[in-house]
Amino acid sequence: MRTTFVCLLAIAALAAPALAQTRGAKPLEIYVVDVEGGNATLFVTPSGETVLIDTGNGGPQAARDAARIMEAAKDAGVTKIDHLIFTHWHGDHFGGLAELAKQIPIARFYDHGPNVQATPATDEFFKTVYEPLTSKAMHTVVKPGDSIAVKDLNWRVVASAGNVMKTNLSGAGRPNPYCADSKPQDPDPTENAQSVSSYITFGKFRIVHMGDLTYNKEIDLMCPNNRLGTADLFIVSHHGQAISNSPALVHALHPRAAIINNGTRKGGQPDAMRVLFSSPGLEDLWQMHFSLLSGQEYTVPGAFIANQIDQPDTTLPIAAWTPPPQGQQAPPAPVHNGKSYYFKIAAQQDGTFTITNMRNNFSKTYRPGVANATR
Repeated sequence: MRTTFVCLLAIAALAAPALAQTRGAKPLEIYVVDVEGGNATLFVTPSGETVLIDTGNGGPQAARDAARIMEAAKDAGVTKIDHLIFTHWHGDHFGGLAELAKQIPIARFYDHGPNVQATPATDEFFKTVYEPLTSKAMHTVVKPGDSIAVKDLNWRVVASAGNVMKTNLSGAGRPNPYCADSKPQDPDPTENAQSVSSYITFGKFRIVHMGDLTYNKEIDLMCPNNRLGTADLFIVSHHGQAISNSPALVHALHPRAAIINNGTRKGGQPDAMRVLFSSPGLEDLWQMHFSLLSGQEYTVPGAFIANQIDQPDTTLPIAAWTPPPQGQQAPPAPVHNGKSYYFKIAAQQDGTFTITNMRNNFSKTYRPGVANATR
């Protein structure tokens, strides 16, 4: 008996440092930045390596969105961007680059390759901004199945340039029962369907970020077999629009939490919200803005919304906002150029993660296999 007791004490002594190290280990930090229905997501690994996905809007909003990204970078103690991934060539995803590059060095650029939806503004961006920057840095065109070397993370590209990964991630590949609920839509010839999409693993924590990948490409990736498996956190595709976010993707991922980077009149549409709210296993949906496109019918409690409207109505509409008939001028969108707030995620390798709404400091912790805790 004494020998057994001594052995148990020895095992406990050996295990204690490992447990303490796990509990005290630095988390993976993720910042979902408010760029008014554009896209910007910053990852900071425990080793301090950084990945930024997209840079927000251009034009008059470029300086605003770059400043919001820099605010998140400052909170994280970030002084450089090691990896910058552009999902696709739409202005709400690349427009803030010129302003951002003035404020922080960027070491490596990743994209899907040539633009398939040329516009004068995009052509000018390539000529005057992107090509000069990438000529002085590392530039990689990624393909489905590629890995991006990021310390502490397993980063896999699962879609790019209109193509999807044809092999299964580890542990994935089972028949996808939600394909039956996802009927193909009209083909999308735009840059959205070209999006660079990522599946990121940090220990047992898994996050999916698809950019603006559209419905049919999601079906190509997830049907008839689910090539990705499941995820803990889903950064909702395409700002929560219904031309993305098929049940074949959303329901098959079984995310525990999802975050929509939407604007007041961009994303968060009823059809997409119905898919999200009915996703099996989803515990919470977090919204960057209250969506006038859904009204109160398909929204979340205020504690889960990061930004209020600078010019709010006296009452929030219950029904979805109906755009005016074609040819009539829509009322101006509510202004939100002032202070904005982001979502901050801290994830541990055991799969535990906490989402914090920086507007009200409301946070919720998701622990694998146990009930959630709200703080």
